[in-house]
Amino acid sequence: MSTLGQVHVIGEAFVQGLRRILGDKLYGAYIYGAAAFPEDVPTGDIDFHVILTHELSDAERAALEALHEDLARRFPPLGGELDGYYILLTDARRERPPQSQMWSRATDGSWALHRAHILAGRHIVLQGPDPAEIYLPPTWPEIEQALRGELDYVARHLHDYPDYCILNLCRLIYSYETRDVVISKAAAADWAYEALPEWRRHVELARKSYAGQATPQDRQFMLAEAPAFFEVAQRRIREASSRDAPFHAQGT
Repeated sequence: MSTLGQVHVIGEAFVQGLRRILGDKLYGAYIYGAAAFPEDVPTGDIDFHVILTHELSDAERAALEALHEDLARRFPPLGGELDGYYILLTDARRERPPQSQMWSRATDGSWALHRAHILAGRHIVLQGPDPAEIYLPPTWPEIEQALRGELDYVARHLHDYPDYCILNLCRLIYSYETRDVVISKAAAADWAYEALPEWRRHVELARKSYAGQATPQDRQFMLAEAPAFFEVAQRRIREASSRDAPFHAQGT
């Protein structure tokens, strides 16, 4: 089964469980991110927002944890990689990043980027209205703050996930230089392969690694070279940030 096929099967099982557990509290459920892009390439996780009309009870939190465990058992490995936020409808309609209703109470630090992707059509509706009825279009200052958070994450994890970091740096460079943030890591890697010819080996090995095909030698190369690629990305981002260019709020 294709990656997109797996995502749809898991998504259907997920929303059935949500309906059973949440009932009328379930307002909407949306998949976004790499799993919702048309490129049928391997994806490490399935990003989602579950929109709630009211706060969760402890019993509902426990049942949702059990649902995620069940999906991980039934649909390995991708079923264990549902990564998202349970957020209140009132919070989803605001610019401020919302806090999850689950135990961790995590805040969606990439809220502006996620809204941009969802509003540009890069989503799968599991349940609920058109997302345009919920999410506010992001502004460039909001987007830039979220991009800075992504860049900070890369800086902290260059030696943990060099393949992810190289691919995300491709996306960050593209986003700043084009003011279009609605792009997958796969498409950004294709762009960088042509736009940054001196870094083609780095991009190709990162793509190979993300597909689970890298050798130990490939990983050593990426570990050694990721900091240099990060420096190049920072320079290009600084240069792009100094230019005045329109922001493509709904993607291209």
